[in-house]
Amino acid sequence: MAKDLIEIRWHGRGGQGAKTAALLFGEAAIDTGMYIQAFPEYGPERTGAPVSAFNRLSKKPIRLHSGVDSPAIVLVLDPSLLNTVDVLEGLGKGGILIVNTPDSPGDIRKKLSVDPGIEVYTLDASKIAMDTIGLNKPNTPMLGALAKVSDILDYKKMLKSIEHKLKIKFRGKPEEIVTKNMEAIKTAHEKTKGEG
Repeated sequence: MAKDLIEIRWHGRGGQGAKTAALLFGEAAIDTGMYIQAFPEYGPERTGAPVSAFNRLSKKPIRLHSGVDSPAIVLVLDPSLLNTVDVLEGLGKGGILIVNTPDSPGDIRKKLSVDPGIEVYTLDASKIAMDTIGLNKPNTPMLGALAKVSDILDYKKMLKSIEHKLKIKFRGKPEEIVTKNMEAIKTAHEKTKGEG
């Protein structure tokens, strides 16, 4: 991932935290000195409706202000979207697909007829979220997967930044919310599987 401009697309359903994950990742990138854009794209806002969120990251100022058409990385927070949304749209050779599913990367490759030039990774982010956070919020585990399969951000710096941002977001709430989300990220980082 040594490109000047890296674009990421997040697919999820309303309430799963795709927008929050994109913002947390973007803010972590800012903390490492990168320029970023993080923005959502909605249809009718309702829990369960398909949503997309995006990141653009660069070491140089970003002058582009359009949608993301050719992402380098696509993350799918809800496996049911694989049947209803073209999650591979614009993802070309050298790209990375990360899917929240108990299925293997090989199973996802076959199911979606993924081009051999695209890397496929899977993790059961929903199970990790349930086991650590107690809610099916796969967004923070997906951040751990993204950190594992890309070299965009230094993992330790990303963790520190996200922990700081979560402490601000959940100020006044029990500290265990932050602790459990950080545990979810770390567990996902360990459990994300590729085909190799």
